[in-house]
Amino acid sequence: MPPGNWFIWLILTGRGWGKTRAGSESVCYEKRAGRARRIALVGATAADVRDVMVDGPSGIMAVSPPWDRPEYQPSKRRLRWADGAIAYLYSADEPDRLRGPQHDFAFCDEIAAWRYPDAWDNLLLGMRMGEHPRIVATTTPKPRAFLRAIMEDPRSVVTRGSTYDNRENLPEAFFSHVIARYEGTTLGRQEIEGEFLEDIPGALLTRATIDALRVQAAPSLLRIVIAVDPAATAHEESDETGIVACGIAENGHVYCIADESGRYTPVAWGKRVLALAARLDADAVVAEVNQGGDMVGTILALCAEELGVPMPRLVTVHAKRGKVLRAEPVVAMYEQGRIHHVGSYHELEDQLCGWTVDADWSPDRMDALVYAITELSGGENEIRIGAA
Repeated sequence: MPPGNWFIWLILTGRGWGKTRAGSESVCYEKRAGRARRIALVGATAADVRDVMVDGPSGIMAVSPPWDRPEYQPSKRRLRWADGAIAYLYSADEPDRLRGPQHDFAFCDEIAAWRYPDAWDNLLLGMRMGEHPRIVATTTPKPRAFLRAIMEDPRSVVTRGSTYDNRENLPEAFFSHVIARYEGTTLGRQEIEGEFLEDIPGALLTRATIDALRVQAAPSLLRIVIAVDPAATAHEESDETGIVACGIAENGHVYCIADESGRYTPVAWGKRVLALAARLDADAVVAEVNQGGDMVGTILALCAEELGVPMPRLVTVHAKRGKVLRAEPVVAMYEQGRIHHVGSYHELEDQLCGWTVDADWSPDRMDALVYAITELSGGENEIRIGAA
């Protein structure tokens, strides 16, 4: 571990460098030194914490010496050592579970893959035990706003490295068949060399474009719509349901005024959409129905009846074209200076500036934004259903 009076040790490196091993060894080292008694282990998902940070080949159970190996208590979501030290397991997909608990040490793995920055914020607020609480955070870099904030924090120490640094411990076939494929590419610079690339070539937008058009308040809006891109499932590793509200002003400029996307059950997102529509006095809900068909209208109608609120006009969209083709007119509007974000929407902006055609994740917030702007700017949709 680096010397000095640091608070966060950020290990920002390429794949296979040994980030997880470093984090696991740090937990064991600090525990044996008596400085880590109440430890937080936080991964992108519950499965990541269990299968990588605890039970993985570079996890805590693997690197612990036989005489000081903790007992893994999965039903209690914790590791317990014989001397009484405890490590609690948390999923970044459940940020509210980090509200309240206090810790003196934390190991956070692949933080750039965390869906909710709130998980990081809640963890920080709980680092209030011991004389010198510390966090070891590891990740392959991705263009996340909260990751840049960590890098720029004067209390942080940043360690950088590439996949090649650990070549002697990795199979040669990995380099000849896998790494060779990505050498010299933008993806390779990020995933192999560990470079922090904020503006990814091939992404829809740059942060500079969004920042230049950002405003603190919207003018009077002629129309407001809420767009919904519902997820097909509702468990901890599901895609998010995109819920984004936009309005259009008299001059034709569009303003993004809310992003309430998240991982919800159908009833939960239905109620959230209706509450947002009532709060903003929206005149329509735009819903992508490729996944759910008639389910979207049914869910909203049932929730409206339960809440005793009017059913908003529903505009349904069948996504027949690819994401890039759907987004191109919207990107053109950004470039023309006609779309403004009212305040900051970090997760949405991360998707706009980080998603490319070869990405292996679904940009649900971005999709909802595109549907909302397309509706406001006169784009054609498949079906229109009047108020129920």
